[in-house]
Amino acid sequence: MERVTVRDLPESATEPDGSAVVRVLSYNVRSMRDDVEALARVIRACRPDVVCVQEAPRFFRWRKAAARLAKSSGLVYVSGGGTASGPMILSSLRAHVERTEDVLLPRTPGLHQRGFATAVLRFGRARLGVLSCHLSIDADERYAQGGLLLERLSALKVPYAVVGGDFNDRPDGRTFGLLAGALQDGWATEPWGREHTTRLGDPLQRIDAVFATDGVRVLGCGVPMGLPGVLERDLRAATDHLPVLAAVHVPAV
Repeated sequence: MERVTVRDLPESATEPDGSAVVRVLSYNVRSMRDDVEALARVIRACRPDVVCVQEAPRFFRWRKAAARLAKSSGLVYVSGGGTASGPMILSSLRAHVERTEDVLLPRTPGLHQRGFATAVLRFGRARLGVLSCHLSIDADERYAQGGLLLERLSALKVPYAVVGGDFNDRPDGRTFGLLAGALQDGWATEPWGREHTTRLGDPLQRIDAVFATDGVRVLGCGVPMGLPGVLERDLRAATDHLPVLAAVHVPAV
């Protein structure tokens, strides 16, 4: 496997025309039940502007846990967590938060409550909608949630947006195909790093992804390996997923 580093992706930047290069990280943190210090090291090494978190703590004292993760990662809390039933958004201080909304989805009896964390962020003159999600393990409910995700993106009423999530579906799946038909799949558009997002040593799957709307230019997307200051055992210890990092260019509005 090719050893690539986070430095291979373009750095965050605001261009003279007001457009921006934004680094977007999507990461399932398994309710921070594993090595939180290793988790924070991985996030910091990715140097994200935005983090779409899945399986954020959502029960007892979840706000305190969210604040701990944000602080230890050098970020700030934006939206989600318990109020979105798991998905959460963090950002660097570079982002100006225009608005946020947490959405609970229709629930199938016997299955977990699901939701979306959403925000509209501004970087210079670039405005970016962000949606963090963790879709159902049930195929029919997951497909319905895929449709609701596309509706929610439209409801943000911004020309450019990204989605980071654990989709519980592979690229050949029905729901993944629904989203890839309407949005740019970051890995398929500009592959970089490692493709598969299951933890090192586990069966190879790509069920986590970053998608982008038309007009957003994907500069690279994939699982970063060889992170500076991060050992391979940190990736194993932090959670049961690997992070997906994308660099995107967002036009000025």
